[in-house]
Amino acid sequence: MLKYMRIPSTAGMRDPERSRFFHKFSPERLLAVLRGLPETHRYWVAVSGGLDSRVLLEAMAALRAVLDAPLSAAHVDHGLHPDSGTWAAFCAEACAGLGVRLHTLRINAQAPTGASPEAYARTLRYQALRSVVGAGDVLLTGHHRDDQAETVLLQLLRSAGPHGLAAMPRCTPWEGAWLCRPLLDFPRQALREFARARGLRWIEDPSNDSVRFERNILRHQVIPILGRHWPAIARTLAQAADRQADAAAVLDAMASEDLQGVRRGCEGALSQSALRALSLPRRRNLLRAWLRADGLPPPPAGRLRELAGPFLDAARDRQPRVSWSGVEVRRYRDAVYAMPALVALDPVHVFPWDPHERLALPCGVLDAEAAVGVGLKQALCRPGTVTVRWRRGGERCRPAGNPHTRPLKHLFQEAGIPPWRRDRLPLVYLGDQLAAVVGLWVCDPFAAGPGEPGWALRWEAAEGR
Repeated sequence: MLKYMRIPSTAGMRDPERSRFFHKFSPERLLAVLRGLPETHRYWVAVSGGLDSRVLLEAMAALRAVLDAPLSAAHVDHGLHPDSGTWAAFCAEACAGLGVRLHTLRINAQAPTGASPEAYARTLRYQALRSVVGAGDVLLTGHHRDDQAETVLLQLLRSAGPHGLAAMPRCTPWEGAWLCRPLLDFPRQALREFARARGLRWIEDPSNDSVRFERNILRHQVIPILGRHWPAIARTLAQAADRQADAAAVLDAMASEDLQGVRRGCEGALSQSALRALSLPRRRNLLRAWLRADGLPPPPAGRLRELAGPFLDAARDRQPRVSWSGVEVRRYRDAVYAMPALVALDPVHVFPWDPHERLALPCGVLDAEAAVGVGLKQALCRPGTVTVRWRRGGERCRPAGNPHTRPLKHLFQEAGIPPWRRDRLPLVYLGDQLAAVVGLWVCDPFAAGPGEPGWALRWEAAEGR
């Protein structure tokens, strides 16, 4: 039986020592890696049936007596290959032989026209796995050193920066769980030797040999040529990824500090003038980190140059916009906003509304709550009289307590409402008269007075709508 305290730690090892330690694979060496992972409620092994995941499953099962959490496995049947059902049955048989409970997840990963088949399948695969992996659990995948080397080269050929060249992290937070790759230090050959020594069987997916895929071109054509001249290429590229990860962490720390000085405090917006006070490299670094934190796709190099230069340099009275891949960055006065691309609205459309009911609109949901002394007078909201519209131009309102009726345009300007939001705020009409701009003003004479029953209006804008 494995003894936890006798497993050597890799902490503090120099690179040559680590290299020798990871030259061979064994459950004992895997346990040394697992010691550095977060505490967990359950370990999950993502099992495809291939060599890598088959070895990981075998080793984790061998360690079960000394693990600090239960062990389960999950297999995703993509439905893309005629033999996918056979592969699922193979994984079930392997898990049953080891006494590991397997969850088989079936998806349709046929990519739509124009989408990358690899990226589409990967996205759906992780969505399926996340459906069974609980909060605080750790999902283990079989990615190894050679996979890491291929990823570094792919990212390099896509002109990636430090974050991309850092390739696959050993462990990363994953929607309340953890996604970890404990085999990253082990070469494919070490896993193959372990599998043969144990007499393991595994599946060879024929798509792994197809040079239709970029990764396979590197695996079967490019890296073998490079390996003849640089035999340690996989280890070298993996070490380069580690160094890029360090560089990315430093850049993130700098961006975090810079963000503190440029945030405007309104809905995540940044200050144009504060951004311009930074050097161009720090601007670009900050903008990348800002967009990444909002979960938005990174801008192509040309768009990033535009954002960091002409977009910020445009005169204060301009309203520049930069867009890419369903993302828009807009500017109003001194504020810079990032958002998913906005959908077009039909300003002619009129929506009948009963304040007793929620109203789903193309860019959000309108709701009303009974109140006293605030909102619209309930007595005026007779059935069939309340409608909701979008701004068309020329509307006027006298906000409650204000002595003058004024154009909405002027009220919006004084309130600092960005132009693209003005046309997306619901306008509530009683008959043909504007009664309220939801979230901002109730117009006289439609406002509930002290002690009068009213409808307090609430607007939940849909992100990117």
